[in-house]
Amino acid sequence: MHAPISIRRASVADREIIYNMICGLENMVLGRPGFDAAFDRNLASPNISYFLAELDGKPVGMVSCHIQPLLHHAALVSEIQEMYVEPEYRSRQVGKALIEHVTAFAKGEGAIQMEVTSRATREQAHRFYQREGFEKSHVKLVRYFKDE
Repeated sequence: MHAPISIRRASVADREIIYNMICGLENMVLGRPGFDAAFDRNLASPNISYFLAELDGKPVGMVSCHIQPLLHHAALVSEIQEMYVEPEYRSRQVGKALIEHVTAFAKGEGAIQMEVTSRATREQAHRFYQREGFEKSHVKLVRYFKDE
């Protein structure tokens, strides 16, 4: 029997933990000034929340939740912008617990739905999200500015 998963809101004190998890998510070392600027701005925003999953006091996963009013829904819509579980803790229900927590949080804030975008190559992540009740309903198109 595994220890229970606890989930708490992340704070500025969790900067290093979140940074390392996001680098793991992206499979690269992110530029620190850009990460720090985004992290500080997002923590100050009432529309963005970060949550950490812990097992025996050790951080093992994280999820972000962005809630905003969208005109085309005439309501609040929530979005998971980042989600990560340490590889050695996958298949231990950490992701499921994070989804349940962030869904309850978003519903409690009045959101009518939750969205998540996942890179096309992350088929395992797609299967996970579909098991958790997400449906493939949209196509995301991206225009990159770096070459313009």
